[in-house]
Amino acid sequence: MTTTLVIGGTGKTGRRVVERLTDQGRPVRVGSRSGKPPFDWNDESTWAPALEGVTAAYITYYPDLALPGAVAAVDGFARLAAHSGVEQLVLLSGRGEPEAEAAERAVQGAGTGWTVVRSSWFSQNFSESFLLDPVQLGDIALPAGDAREPFTDADDIADVVTAALVDSRHRGKVYEVTGPRLLSFAEVAAELSAATGRTITYTPVSRDEYSKVLEENGLPLEFADLFAGILDGRNAHLTDGVQQALGRAPKDFADYARESAAAGAWER
Repeated sequence: MTTTLVIGGTGKTGRRVVERLTDQGRPVRVGSRSGKPPFDWNDESTWAPALEGVTAAYITYYPDLALPGAVAAVDGFARLAAHSGVEQLVLLSGRGEPEAEAAERAVQGAGTGWTVVRSSWFSQNFSESFLLDPVQLGDIALPAGDAREPFTDADDIADVVTAALVDSRHRGKVYEVTGPRLLSFAEVAAELSAATGRTITYTPVSRDEYSKVLEENGLPLEFADLFAGILDGRNAHLTDGVQQALGRAPKDFADYARESAAAGAWER
């Protein structure tokens, strides 16, 4: 059976894709700096060894496709993958990000089969990523104003990606995935409060104020511009990508919050 490379195979969606492929008995190679062989977006010499013997690959780019250098890196990797005999590439892309759409075009033009899974805010950002600590501390500060987002569950994304990696019926498709309803960050805080039994608030801040938050927490300062840009209401509409790909409804944020709280995600 052929090997699938999962770039970012220890991340939020990548880890879940690895689990699903492994459960199906499919050989998987984790693409990370600690992988064997290692993979590093900033070191092109690691790309070819990671692609050896691979026929399908899941592409995630950290920290985000909208940041400088991301499109060129994805373009170079996709072309190398095609040259290496990879038959199918699945790209995790960003909704409402022109740079991400440029990365999509790079993958689509590389000469392999392709599927694009386009998403925005993961529900799991509040439990497995940079918003975990703010939730635990009881206040979520973001330059989001009153923007509403269709928060998408990482398990739904992983299910769509896995299907696209193993089933040729998904080739040539762009799946724009969302959750089933729009929520403001204040409404998210209310859902998290209900799930945890604690008071969690949302504080809108300016871009400059958020830059200070990022710096204090050692996070990429580019997030301030990125979030201030995409959290302007451009993604405040629902799509049926999960239904198209999987034939079922996506998970609601309230269900995610209850399940995560029951699993101890926000216990300190």
